[in-house]
Amino acid sequence: MKVGVIMGGISSEREISLKTGEEIAANLDKNKYEVEKIVIDNKEELFEKVKDIDFALLALHGMFGEDGTVQSVLQTLNIPYSGCGPLSSAICMDKDMTKKILKAAEIKTADWIMVMDENSIDYERIEEMKYPVVVKPNNGGSSVATTIVYSKEDIKKSVLEALKYDEEVMIEQYIKGDEITCCILNGKMLPVIAIKPKSSFFDYTSKYADGGADEIVVELHKDLHDKVEKLALDCWKELKCSVYSRVDMIVKDGDPYVLEINTLPGMTKNSLFPKSARGAHISFSQLLDTIIEYSLKENR
Repeated sequence: MKVGVIMGGISSEREISLKTGEEIAANLDKNKYEVEKIVIDNKEELFEKVKDIDFALLALHGMFGEDGTVQSVLQTLNIPYSGCGPLSSAICMDKDMTKKILKAAEIKTADWIMVMDENSIDYERIEEMKYPVVVKPNNGGSSVATTIVYSKEDIKKSVLEALKYDEEVMIEQYIKGDEITCCILNGKMLPVIAIKPKSSFFDYTSKYADGGADEIVVELHKDLHDKVEKLALDCWKELKCSVYSRVDMIVKDGDPYVLEINTLPGMTKNSLFPKSARGAHISFSQLLDTIIEYSLKENR
């Protein structure tokens, strides 16, 4: 089977995508697959570059990667691909839509407002949420242009920075607690990872630099583990995820709050999903085999 590892893309996360793609290609079992690395530089070339592959292993991040666009194109071409389908990919990419669905399903998530430009900043509403707040692009990932803002004076600057990367910006209540991530494979949660960044929060550097954060497989107290697992699987169900995804949470005073859901989690050497899989005694190569196997069963 000829597996095309699709990487690169047009988003602000292109460099991370390239690292993910290289790592995936290096760990695929060459005895099982003919591996082709496919670097995408623009939307138009996708059709030509994927026409001869049997399966698309997606290593893309951000716009035209995680947002359901590539998934829709591959579906139209009858090329099976890894991970979630177009609907869940699009919803989870849009943080505002994700949180609306979580709220409707009574899944705990931090309060938030949306901003389209500097003139639509609702300072009174932000005061109600109380400082600090988190400012971030609505459709961004990898914590690009994400900042914690401690005072009214710094809001506008952070919003303008985030607007460089997206047309909508989320201003979200900051919940101080312990950050964890829950990796889900085919509807089952893998071991939980606790994240302890060296900086003030799990920013871009913490995520991708060697030693940027301590990420440890942990065994939570049973009551908390049960809460976390239920929350993670509720997210999987409500957002119609499939094959694999990652649910990021903050635990405050024993209560977990959902931050976001990643439908194409990173797969670099420092990424959380391979670390969680190793906690379940699943090697990187085995994880990729499993993702391909479950993706093919989706009958796309």
